[in-house]
Amino acid sequence: MSAVLGAEELAEIREGFQKVDADNNGYISACELGRLLNEVGCTMPGYQVRQLLEKLDKDKNSKIDIDEFSAIFLELKDDQSAQNFKKALNKKEGIVAIGGTSEISSEGTQHSISQQERYAFANYINSSLEKDTDCVDLLPIDPNTDALFKAVQSGILICKLINLSVPDTIDERTINKKKLTPFTIQENLNLALNSASAIGCQVVNIGAQDLKEGKPHLVLGLLWQIIKIGLFADIELSRNEAIAALLEEGESLEELMKLSPEELLLRWANFHLKKVGMSISNFSGDIKDSMAYFHLLEQIAPDGSEEGAPRIEVDMTGLYEKDLSKRAECMLKQADRLDCRQFVTATDVVCGNAKLNMAFVATLFNKHPALTKPENQEWNLASETREERTFRNWMNSLGVSPFVHHIYGDLIDAMVILQLYERIKVPVDWDNRVNHPPFKVNVGHLKKIENCNYAVELGKNEANFSLVGIAGQDVYDGNPTLTLALVWQLMRRYTLNVLADLGEGEVAGDDLIIEWVNKKLSEAGKSSSIKSFKDKSISTSLPVLDLIDAIQPKSVNFELVKTDSLSDEDKLDNAKYAISMARKIGTKVYALPEDLVEVNHKMVMTVFACLMGRGMKRA
Repeated sequence: MSAVLGAEELAEIREGFQKVDADNNGYISACELGRLLNEVGCTMPGYQVRQLLEKLDKDKNSKIDIDEFSAIFLELKDDQSAQNFKKALNKKEGIVAIGGTSEISSEGTQHSISQQERYAFANYINSSLEKDTDCVDLLPIDPNTDALFKAVQSGILICKLINLSVPDTIDERTINKKKLTPFTIQENLNLALNSASAIGCQVVNIGAQDLKEGKPHLVLGLLWQIIKIGLFADIELSRNEAIAALLEEGESLEELMKLSPEELLLRWANFHLKKVGMSISNFSGDIKDSMAYFHLLEQIAPDGSEEGAPRIEVDMTGLYEKDLSKRAECMLKQADRLDCRQFVTATDVVCGNAKLNMAFVATLFNKHPALTKPENQEWNLASETREERTFRNWMNSLGVSPFVHHIYGDLIDAMVILQLYERIKVPVDWDNRVNHPPFKVNVGHLKKIENCNYAVELGKNEANFSLVGIAGQDVYDGNPTLTLALVWQLMRRYTLNVLADLGEGEVAGDDLIIEWVNKKLSEAGKSSSIKSFKDKSISTSLPVLDLIDAIQPKSVNFELVKTDSLSDEDKLDNAKYAISMARKIGTKVYALPEDLVEVNHKMVMTVFACLMGRGMKRA
């Protein structure tokens, strides 16, 4: 495709795709495309919209990916519907064209940003971090200007925001806060980007220089990912059992657990709206008149039955305001009484900004869920393990689609696993061997199992994985032990590929990594060493910290490191510092501090392998 379309056109297409993909799931649904055309007043007859969708949706899976989206510009160059389509993109409200490129884009590409997002994120950061003493010189951010893009340039705000969304991700001691220099700012930005990746953000196309320059489209994209992870953290059955109240008749708990946070939010809103005879199908067109919001606020407002939560009676008179903007403002005043006036303005509501309205509803859910766990039902809901969370974050950081919320349920059709094979440079025969969604009800399970069988076959025959006793059926069934065994080998190969790229193509093994680590430690005059990735000394994190200091001399503040008669708390303290320091010097580490303390040899290997990659780059 790039042979026909120029770099500038391709960049324009990518920007257009991101505008239409309101929920950032990597696909455009029919409703997102139709909503775009309606909102901008593009007078295209219904049959032309259907024709356009048919031409876009090449694999007939009811979802449009970036390749299908791009095809319209090749196949419909002179077609009137294509011209209307491009016209619609350019007219979309709230978008401001700006100059600037990311490092991977061509010079002169025109990008677009949403003023509404800039305004919403600036206000969110102001309210969330206003009491943080380290942010005194950075806040408040004027939401009406480009101040947000300057405020993030030091890396401090992004680090703080990551810890707000996923507490303790970054050891505060590793953030450079005073007397900043270009070098210490670079360290902060390394820390921010590598930590964002570790919590599941896709940062493949974002570099420290992009943030240092405050490139709006990249800054907003990263901020949204971080904020969204925090907003959605508790919209999960294993972390909030009251969500079981949303079970529908005939539905199993397993089926409810497979719903994404977005789907659960919609289910939750309709659960409350059903009481007044209403329902919505999206957070864009269906909420523009504020009627659903008024009734939702009335249903979830505290009734005074809980201690410390006085009754709040929502004033519904604004519902009868004829002007939609004024009605939305009345509604937001009531939301403010519930301490939930975040993310949206009256304009965002009336325009149906799907992303910001979803954030608004997530705030309502987090503060006033108004759900009660069904009585007389006992469920043994296993929380996500550390290993599962680490693997899930790794997959999401690579930009797999769909976004992985539940590691077993979201892998049963093997589509994500097959994408991971491509990331580790194992070719996938998408045309002849892969069954693409949507899957027909009566044969869907067979098609998914065929995909899983192919995924195991690739592992055995092409990647030379050890998959003894693992069959496609095990992945389809969501067998935890066997599924994780496959995912681990994918992650391990991904990690080792970094070393192969730096060397002469040879695949590094454990012995080679250990040899390199000990040699580096010895050359730097360090007393620590490791015998294997199960070495008990690793539980102190001292070998890791010594190696970091050997790779980047004087980077570790050893006054912060505990060395004598270490308690478990001391070891965890060292491990938190070590993991953050590794990320700070530019190492993409997915392991958690607990992995070092417990000497989880699998994750320990990834830490040393990634540090080896960093050290080889500096050599």
